[in-house]
Formats: sequence, C-alpha cells, structure tokens
Amino acid sequence: MSPADPIIPPRSVPENDAGYFEKITQAVFQAGFSWKVIRQKWPNFQEAFAQFDVDAVADFTEEDMERLLEDKGIVRNGRKIKATITNARTCQSIIANHGSFHAYLRTLDGQDYETRSKTICKQFKFMGPMGAYFFYWSVGEDVPPYEEWSANR
Repeated sequence: MSPADPIIPPRSVPENDAGYFEKITQAVFQAGFSWKVIRQKWPNFQEAFAQFDVDAVADFTEEDMERLLEDKGIVRNGRKIKATITNARTCQSIIANHGSFHAYLRTLDGQDYETRSKTICKQFKFMGPMGAYFFYWSVGEDVPPYEEWSANR
C-alpha cells in the first residue's frame, strides 16, 4: 500500500468510534471488489449507513436492510450489508467494555501483528487477512511493510 495511491485512502487515526467503524466497513466492502469502485461510491455508503454512527447502524432493522438492498449508490451485497449491521453491534460491545474503540486497540499493544490480525478477523464478519491489514494500516496502527506481509501470505 502506498499513501500516494489515489485508490488507497490516507492513513490517519480516526477522531471517534464512528471513524473506526467506517474503516472496518470499508475493509469489509473492499474485499472481492474493485477498491476504485468502493472509493467512488463511498460518499453514498456514508449516507446509507448514518455516517457510521455505531448505535444508529446497530439499531438497523429488516426495513433498513431492504432499503440498503435497493440503494443503487452502494454495493448491494446482502451478506456484507448484514455483516455491517452485525459489526456495529460488535463495536457497541467493544466500546461498552473499553470506553472507546481506540482504547480497545490499546489493549492489543504488545502483541505481534499476526495475533492482532487474527483477533480482529475473529471478531468482525467478513474481515479477512487483507481487510485486517487495510484496517490496521488505515487507522495508523503498526503493520509490517506491505511487501514483507504479502510475501509471507
């Protein structure tokens, strides 16, 4: 990943829990899709998913699912939409237990990258190794150099 790549979003620590949830969701939707397409549609995702307000998305209903499945402005993958709602509920639990998502990540400090990656993959639906790498990288967490990481896959 290169910060100069226009498809890859800039690397920065999110200001709040919504920012972390947004990066988790972006990692989920990018898996198996063109990153360029996801980037182009991202403003629509922000609107469709309540600016990634964790509590709002966690409260989404079947009617919200139907609305999202009809929204041509986003990728209408039902399994990933459902995963996003489930992931919001996971974020709620993490935030309730740690005070913030950032505080939760600090509990993982001291663990090697592979352990941290496996932890997040187990917790979040549709989060695989590449998604975990993207997530950690995009929120400013320590990751191995991409070339080294991908060579070991």
